[in-house]
Amino acid sequence: MTRPHLTYRPSSWILAAALVLAVPGVAHATGQEPGTDYVALGDSYSSGVGAGHYDETSGDCERSAVAYPALWANANAPASFAFTACSGARTDDVLSKQLGPLDRETDLVSISVGGNDAGFGEVMATCVALPDASCTSRVAAARGYVGSTLPGRLDQVYRAIGERAPDAEVVVLGYPRFYKLQGSCAVGLSETKRRAINEAAEHINDVMAKRAADHGFTFVDTADVFDGHEICSGSAWLHSLNWARVGDSYHPNAQGHSAGYLPAFDAVAP
Repeated sequence: MTRPHLTYRPSSWILAAALVLAVPGVAHATGQEPGTDYVALGDSYSSGVGAGHYDETSGDCERSAVAYPALWANANAPASFAFTACSGARTDDVLSKQLGPLDRETDLVSISVGGNDAGFGEVMATCVALPDASCTSRVAAARGYVGSTLPGRLDQVYRAIGERAPDAEVVVLGYPRFYKLQGSCAVGLSETKRRAINEAAEHINDVMAKRAADHGFTFVDTADVFDGHEICSGSAWLHSLNWARVGDSYHPNAQGHSAGYLPAFDAVAP
């Protein structure tokens, strides 16, 4: 990756050289620690769908300037920042389209992926449109996929990241629970549907956490971070069904990124 060009005044360069000679065991001193090379991978929960302020050049990937990767980069001024997360991404999309910026100089990687593989979009469409039994049946099918097939797909992604960026700290971020049960919503999905959806989110988080740990990666359980800020909480950091922009539905809003995902990521990022 290309690092920013650093210009030194002669006096600063001489001082740095003198410090190298004066301090035993110091092989290099430039007066500045090398910055972090950061790559943000993943799906719509990383690209920032639902947060607004989209980069027009990102097209259908809808990368937001107020998504947590961009906010972290703005606050920490990494040496390089590659933002390849994309709305709708599945594990095979990450493998085929997003890993290009990774190399041996990469220091930090963030990723959320797996929900689209499990068909969570179809789950929510079914649960919004059809009765409880249809919803819980579709949730059960998604959970079956998460338990049987998703672990192998996550292994492929995590292995590829580790091979391309062997020295990077890799942070895997999970998904929030969508609903506050017995919450403030007077209309909408039944409590049966809400509970089934929440349990499915917890299940995929459990699988992601296990696969991340087995690859030596750090898993962040954002369900705990969003506790008290789910849909029907009265202080939601997630969109409910949004007829004006359907794609935003069930995604974090700008506050979900700035007050939820960002501090959760920042707490474990080096």
